[in-house]
Amino acid sequence: MVDNITITLPSKAEFVSVARLTASVIANTMGFDFEDVEDIKVAVGEACNNAVIHSRSDEYFGINFTVSNGTFVAEIEDKGYGFSLDHYESPDLNNHKENGLGLFIMKSLMDDVQVFTEIGNGTRIVLTKYLE
Repeated sequence: MVDNITITLPSKAEFVSVARLTASVIANTMGFDFEDVEDIKVAVGEACNNAVIHSRSDEYFGINFTVSNGTFVAEIEDKGYGFSLDHYESPDLNNHKENGLGLFIMKSLMDDVQVFTEIGNGTRIVLTKYLE
């Protein structure tokens, strides 16, 4: 059985908590332990922050949560500016800047992270966590 939950939120920082709380409830309902639920909340929050801050869009971003056979998937998509993955650099953890850690954090907390982006066509980040 596959369950889908889709929400559309204004591209404003104060609505990121709605996405985090929704992810938390879904993950908890699936049976993830406390640590995994917290990891999912942080990763979803980072992806949503990216949609709000970096998309350069003042409209909306969408989140689709898919639950299937112990697999949690969150797809965060914006219709903003997009970016070039060719120019993405992994952060220097010994000499890091104030920002630029979002993708690194997501990849550290989730089992799989995929980024689909194109200049002028927005960004879609797919976060996956498996229930063990």
